[in-house]
Amino acid sequence: MAEFGSAMQTVTVTLPVLFLFCFFLFYLSPLYQTSITNIIFSYPTPISHIKTIHDTPPPISSPPSPPLSPSPTLLSPSYSLTANDTSSLIEGVEKPKKKMSNLERIEADLARARDAIRKAVQAKNHSKGNDDQGFIPTGSIYRNAHSFHQSHVEMEKRLKVWIYREGEPPLVHGGPLNNIYGIEGQFIDEMESGKSRFMARHPDEANLFLIPISVVNIVNTLYKPLVTYSRDQLQRVVLDYIGIISERYPYWNRSQGADHFLVSCHDWAPDISEADPKLYDKFIRVLCNANTSEGFKPRRDVSIPEINIPYGKLGPTPQSTSPDKRSILAFFAGGAHGNIRHILLEHWKDKDNEVQVHEYLDKKKNYFKLMGKSKFCLCPSGYEVASARVVTAISVGCVPVLISDYYALPFSDVLDWTKFSVYIPSEKIPEIKTILKGISPKRYLKLQKRVTEVHRHFMIHRPAQPYDMIHMLLHSVWLRRLDVLLPS
Repeated sequence: MAEFGSAMQTVTVTLPVLFLFCFFLFYLSPLYQTSITNIIFSYPTPISHIKTIHDTPPPISSPPSPPLSPSPTLLSPSYSLTANDTSSLIEGVEKPKKKMSNLERIEADLARARDAIRKAVQAKNHSKGNDDQGFIPTGSIYRNAHSFHQSHVEMEKRLKVWIYREGEPPLVHGGPLNNIYGIEGQFIDEMESGKSRFMARHPDEANLFLIPISVVNIVNTLYKPLVTYSRDQLQRVVLDYIGIISERYPYWNRSQGADHFLVSCHDWAPDISEADPKLYDKFIRVLCNANTSEGFKPRRDVSIPEINIPYGKLGPTPQSTSPDKRSILAFFAGGAHGNIRHILLEHWKDKDNEVQVHEYLDKKKNYFKLMGKSKFCLCPSGYEVASARVVTAISVGCVPVLISDYYALPFSDVLDWTKFSVYIPSEKIPEIKTILKGISPKRYLKLQKRVTEVHRHFMIHRPAQPYDMIHMLLHSVWLRRLDVLLPS
């Protein structure tokens, strides 16, 4: 028995020593490092199949740009979410095995933004942003207020725009600040002012790239005197600029331009794409001339509200005439520019006291006061689909009546235009009075109230403010960037 007890003591002492020794060997082994560590530590969810072509820009004297990367993936559009749509906007979860590149970090950050938007839609709640200034979008004017608000919050947190520095004014780095093309210059000036929170300090941290070309300045500089309507000179300037940045930097080539955008309100701006349609296939064009029959693609391109900016001001002077003091049913005054206006004037010019349509307004009458006294403001297309009357109508609290074919309405990713405007197709111009008379007083009051609610999104501030027109333009571009997954 003594011998058995001694053996048991030996086993009791030896087993723990052996166990500790085996555990020590396992701790040092690669098996422990690759499995246990990964079990204990969890990582954020990067999009695993994204890799960057370059981490830093090559020197200016670099050779021609490399072949284009595989085409970017187009995700389910985040801006098409409805109140009942809770589909995921984020890719599957996977742990990074190596240190992430700049592009991988950017894409992982965008994935977190998509996930936050998805969760806000599912939970139907809002997380307050840093710069909301007490405003949170709610109500029927929004397609999905939860999605829009969370997306705007994520934009405030994450959006960084790099503005290429190549080129000299007046063709680049500037633009008109007034009149109907003024939003083009106001936007470029805001982004280059050094005061924008969205300006990237280095291109490697940017998730969007602005090409600071002013189409208005190109036309005013190269087409004076106007001896040709050929778009050749305009197209060459843009092609040459893209050629320079694509040779000096990796960013255009890695995305095929899918994270690059240009802002222009000039009628000729869409024509830049005609010289080489494949080059602009992924490029984001931010345009006032948002005509779907002429190649505007709402899922890729962005529609700008055309706004007439007087000198010394940032837009039309707001008015707040109460609905009961609006004695005119509908109002329009303007030239016979384009087929739609020609039809409108043919049927209604100076023929009705309730539907007041004029080609030339008497100098004794005030155009803006008449709009302010009207319940509905007719906004027919001219030679191009956009009209500055839409923003003017909203500014004076007049319900816009959109008479246009093929017009992609501004901010329609998030705004439901049916809730604060009336649409009349061009073939129903003779029925304008019947259609407007058929709108009940109750529905009109709702429309007019919502016009005043949506006004904040069509105002310009300098510096820009959350939810104003400049931020809304940025948000429209931001949504399209969220819809793109850059490939390796």
